[in-house]
Amino acid sequence: MASRLVFLFLAFSVFSANADVNIDCGASDDYTDESYLVWTGDDGLFQNSQSAVVQSRNTLPHVMSTLRVFTTRKKNCYSISEDRGSLLLVRASFFYGNYDGKSSPPSFDMHFDGNQWATVQTSLDQLVYYEVVYASGSDTTSICLSQTQPNQFPFISALEVTALDSKMYSYLDPIHALFLRSRVAYGADATVRYPDDAYDRIWGPATVGSGITSVASDAIFIHTDDAPDNPPREVLQNAITVSSTSNSISINPGFPNQKVSIHMNLYFSEVTELDTTQKRSFKAYVDNKPKLSINFTASSNTSFLLIADPDSTLPPLVNALEAFYISDRLTDGTNSKDVQGISELQKAFSDVLQDFWSGDPCLPSPYTWEWTTCSSDTIPRITALDLRSFNLSGELPDFSSMDALVTINLQNNSITGPIPDFLGALPKPQRTVRFSQRISYNFFSGPVPPSLSSNKKLKLVVSGNPDLCVSSKSCQTTRTGGTTTSSSVPSGRRKKSSKLPVILGTTIPIFVIFWALVGFLLHNKRRTAAMAAITTGQTGGANRPGGANRPGGANNMTGEIGGAVINEINVNFQDQTTTENVNQSETTALKTQPGE
Repeated sequence: MASRLVFLFLAFSVFSANADVNIDCGASDDYTDESYLVWTGDDGLFQNSQSAVVQSRNTLPHVMSTLRVFTTRKKNCYSISEDRGSLLLVRASFFYGNYDGKSSPPSFDMHFDGNQWATVQTSLDQLVYYEVVYASGSDTTSICLSQTQPNQFPFISALEVTALDSKMYSYLDPIHALFLRSRVAYGADATVRYPDDAYDRIWGPATVGSGITSVASDAIFIHTDDAPDNPPREVLQNAITVSSTSNSISINPGFPNQKVSIHMNLYFSEVTELDTTQKRSFKAYVDNKPKLSINFTASSNTSFLLIADPDSTLPPLVNALEAFYISDRLTDGTNSKDVQGISELQKAFSDVLQDFWSGDPCLPSPYTWEWTTCSSDTIPRITALDLRSFNLSGELPDFSSMDALVTINLQNNSITGPIPDFLGALPKPQRTVRFSQRISYNFFSGPVPPSLSSNKKLKLVVSGNPDLCVSSKSCQTTRTGGTTTSSSVPSGRRKKSSKLPVILGTTIPIFVIFWALVGFLLHNKRRTAAMAAITTGQTGGANRPGGANRPGGANNMTGEIGGAVINEINVNFQDQTTTENVNQSETTALKTQPGE
């Protein structure tokens, strides 16, 4: 049996996850494909999306025949449960296939867990995919798509989340991610993936240039159990080499024009049994300098060579390669206290909010949820929550952990129950900014908590809640047929029912006298205005305030009196609900390779 040598460039370790998820976007059924992968349709996961069927005549895997397109909202996300610290491989695939008949493949942004991933550049009739390896920072992994150009709607064909073994990619630290640039099986004549690769990594065959020779291993069995990163045997069965030790192998995975941080994972396995006179020894050189660690910065002008050592009798060879871009430092996401509060709201109003809220609320910063406002801190806080007209029903949960909230708008819903006392403690007491809470036009009941009514920095709007007492001192609770009701009539002004006729008898004459006086005053007002018009004449006087041509005449005057009364009532009501008026301002070329 041939002797073999497997090399890898490695360094660190993270924890592994439990389960794999394969989503056929736009599909309604679950099925097992020709490679024995189990796929789940996403029909019903989104209310604001559309499924579509591609029009391409190319031979495609079944999973690429449908897609899901998002035409509303600036961020739409898939959220998948995973254990915190799990090492994940996430792949998103896009096949436009002229599904909309416009022959205009769109471009849009994609991010994961609040981190920018890629600007997706789709193709008219070719599959494009993007892949990232990282350690999950929470119990949920979110993959989000965001529109960046008018009328270019984000879509996705397939989403795969694979749990990797904890010992794989051990050089990866948890605060960075690896974005795949290329993964190549040199010398292979077909793509290698699941079931040959248990993690369904896609190893594409390479087109070799002149002077490069493909060689096959003469080993019956290649042992890979102890090989770092668990390469599949199939990618070690073939290799490329050169004819002599004076020649080198040039590798170009397609580095970009600008310099980026790169990690390269190289796989080597001897293809034949060597005798005592043979030796294969070589080094990797980056820009003609030997490189022991394959982490470096590179651009399209960077050279990467495998060169034989002076004492080597055999030229270099390489079986497979993975090239990754190293991400910037991963974000910690929105403050966990705000995420906890959002989670409580989601659970309480799951029938409405589950579809609206997914992904990180604040990050990336250009794609903050439309209904939240966030601070610019490194770990952002949610400072405003706008849930007006969301059709929420039921009682408010405790979201007091969101103690950076300055503005809360819950207007025009069907929220019931008492106003929670914790609202009076938001934001933190040490904050000096004025803040507002709008909870009008709901079904809150009972008294306004003293923590709200006595807060001098609060602009509180509670109108349109018929069962709400605007002052805790004015509320009396009564029971009628076993039902508890609250009244907002001040207890000091209540009269016994036996005196009702006296009240009516007294009120009606006063009412008549009042309107008689109003009529008399209006009559005199008209006469005075008419005399003034005659005295002044018609030149210029008609256009002055109060002139004869003023719209409305005497009827307008009556409207003004009524308006003043209504305004006074509103002012009095506002005075009962807030203690202070606040002004509101509210390598080689690849046949198949992932996208750039």
